[in-house]
Amino acid sequence: MALHIRREIEHLKKNILMVGTVVEESLFKAMKSLETRDAAMAREVIDNDVTIDHMEVELEEECLKALALHQPVAIDLRLIITILKINNDLERVGDLAVNIAERALFLAHRDRDKKTPFDFSAMAEKTREMLGKSLDALVNENTALAYEVCMADSEVDRMNREIFLKVHEAIRADPGNVECLIHMLSVSRHMERVADHATNIAEDVIYMIEGEIVRHRAENFRSPDEQL
Repeated sequence: MALHIRREIEHLKKNILMVGTVVEESLFKAMKSLETRDAAMAREVIDNDVTIDHMEVELEEECLKALALHQPVAIDLRLIITILKINNDLERVGDLAVNIAERALFLAHRDRDKKTPFDFSAMAEKTREMLGKSLDALVNENTALAYEVCMADSEVDRMNREIFLKVHEAIRADPGNVECLIHMLSVSRHMERVADHATNIAEDVIYMIEGEIVRHRAENFRSPDEQL
């Protein structure tokens, strides 16, 4: 029985990494399409969402089957539960990538020649880095990497607040461009949510390895100023 469940777990780990790879690529293309105003790339992200949805459902069914057939305990049980939860977070990141691509598609048609009054690149890079590190933490069972992701979440929150203020100022300066600016504000919010899901993945990895739930210790990952 032990050999069978270890084989099943290795299969589940391989499949969750496949989902992660597809989601990471979708997120990258969504952000790239925003930066370059590439409508074709944005549509590609939107069309590919059905693939991510199918992968998520298939992996969930495999996890439930493993739980029913093998009745795992201890680390094996925690690992399968973790994969189930991460699978859901990755599907949500895929949805957020679609949301970003939809904003990029709108801006490609309506705002192609206008210069964005602020730069998303730092926030986009940090968000993608967090997602990549959270998946690396899963692959390597590395809690140090997972804690790094948790620590980085407050930085993305700060960037989101800064962009909100810049959008507010831009609307006051150019009220005729409010529709495009609201779409840009939505992009910032979607990126912030991707960072939240990356943090969820990192917290689940910590639970898988250490057997400790850390998500309610989120304030410990922030400086006193950021907790205000």
